[in-house]
Amino acid sequence: MSTGHRLLKWLRQIHLYLGVFTAPMLLFFAFTGGMQTFSLHETTRGSSYTPQAWLATLAQLHKKQTIVMPPRRPHPPEMAAPGADAHEAPAPATANPATDAKMTSAPAGPADNAGARPKKNLLPMKIFFALVAFSLMLSTLTGLYMAYRFTRHGKRMAMVFLAGIIVPLVLTLF
Repeated sequence: MSTGHRLLKWLRQIHLYLGVFTAPMLLFFAFTGGMQTFSLHETTRGSSYTPQAWLATLAQLHKKQTIVMPPRRPHPPEMAAPGADAHEAPAPATANPATDAKMTSAPAGPADNAGARPKKNLLPMKIFFALVAFSLMLSTLTGLYMAYRFTRHGKRMAMVFLAGIIVPLVLTLF
């Protein structure tokens, strides 16, 4: 057997074992990334949606490599319109009336700004990323099937796949 042939055979074996070992994490990242594309892991301002705890935990593991959820900071209080609540204390007056007028006026939004960019439609890109996540999962699953089905070492492939599940689970304990 030539040196080139032996090298190619060795590289194919390395590819096979590394692919089977990393397949569980590829499936995990594709799934959680697909869910994060549509912000299913977090509550958005102004929405009544609350994510499932398991989904938020998996997203935290995907993004920060830990399952410890940071404490949520409270949202800043919204600015009330002048005269909206009669029980509020009046704002302190400054020496400059022009400054007072600027402080009490509503902030200009992006729609008021002539140079503002129009809001983009993100749905086509989100659908594309979801398709990529699905394709990555499908490709990984077909690769696992071929690794198990078309080798003489099915039990060894199953052990390497289980190691790819167990090693990250153990590492989350540290």
